[in-house]
Amino acid sequence: MKTKPRKFISMDESICIQCRGAKLLCGKTRCPVMVRYYKNLEVKPQIEKKVLFGSTPPSLFIGRSGYPKVYVGPMLPPVEGDTSYMDTPELWHNISIDELVEFRMKLVRGKYRLDVKNVESKIACYLQEIAMAARPVDMEVEFEKKPRGVIALYDEVQPHGPSAPIKRIWVGNAKVDRRIEKVAYDEMKAREAILWLYEHGTFVSSIQKAFSAGLFGLQPKMVPTRWSITAVDDTIGKKLVEEIKSYPWLNEYRIYYTRSLDNLWVIFMYPSSWQYELIEAWYPNTTWNPLGKKIVLFGDHEYYDGRSEYATIGGCYYAARLAVAEKLKAERRQAGVVVLREIHPGYIMPVGVWNVRENVRKALRGEAKKFDDVKEALLFISSLLHIPVRKWIETSSLLKNVLYQRKLEDFLK
Repeated sequence: MKTKPRKFISMDESICIQCRGAKLLCGKTRCPVMVRYYKNLEVKPQIEKKVLFGSTPPSLFIGRSGYPKVYVGPMLPPVEGDTSYMDTPELWHNISIDELVEFRMKLVRGKYRLDVKNVESKIACYLQEIAMAARPVDMEVEFEKKPRGVIALYDEVQPHGPSAPIKRIWVGNAKVDRRIEKVAYDEMKAREAILWLYEHGTFVSSIQKAFSAGLFGLQPKMVPTRWSITAVDDTIGKKLVEEIKSYPWLNEYRIYYTRSLDNLWVIFMYPSSWQYELIEAWYPNTTWNPLGKKIVLFGDHEYYDGRSEYATIGGCYYAARLAVAEKLKAERRQAGVVVLREIHPGYIMPVGVWNVRENVRKALRGEAKKFDDVKEALLFISSLLHIPVRKWIETSSLLKNVLYQRKLEDFLK
């Protein structure tokens, strides 16, 4: 059943001070500050130590502030054994925000200031060893002071727990992923390394970590984690799209859909040469529309020749494009694709662009609804989405083309 956007109470920037998690003045069903606070209380006794021993998933983080001299370091939980689940988004099926916060809060980030080109330093070598690991690696880190802070939130990167400057590191013997080891020592260009690993079945998240650690390229350097995520999605996506352009057109209209983390995803494919669009609709009281009174729709698109500028919608654009390109390549078809995403108030905090890539993949693994007519397809889309389909059409460049652009065959009738 469709629901109307909730009314938003007019507030100023002091809303959190006025509310303090008790009155829910922002209109959310739960206070994101309090969610983080209580999860922090649960794990605080385990991680607030100057010496931490555990098994890194493996996981690392390269910052971007102050580039090229940035904070780099491993992330590890106070847990031993198989912790791979903590940093493998490809395994996070049907996860809730509470579950995600619970285990990501345990990942403590060690920090050490380093120039990204200094890949021969001891700390950089440790990070590269971690990035090449095929399974969790035992580590012990001594911090200069106890880790402090709440869970860190980013748009592109999955959240993690508190951080502290590193004083000393010990890393156990790591079982190496031979694929990553090969590209690291074969002196491949970064693009070649990314594509080779992807073609040989390496998880995208593992490629992103290896790229970030400075394992690729003829003149390797560490890459901030945020940048590496989008760079890998973009590089693989572009390669797949180039292949797709040689395939025959899809001969029907298809619709795929799924729900996750109070997000609704609808993927519309139609007969066309390659073109792609992602449109997001942020409800009031969601992460990037916290004080709004209306639903905000915005997106980016590309036609056959691609884009020349970075998408204003950010890394989500490239993550979704990779997922739809994978589907089309698998079927050896070319098509136009519009990805529609409704973000509802239950999405109380950003969790990273893995959410986009993995949920579009999830939708495309499902059974498609197929139609012979575009208007029938849009009618079905209208039954799935809460926002009227005309609003999506008004925002979309591609949907307007599908509906209103006359084709050559129209003049031959």
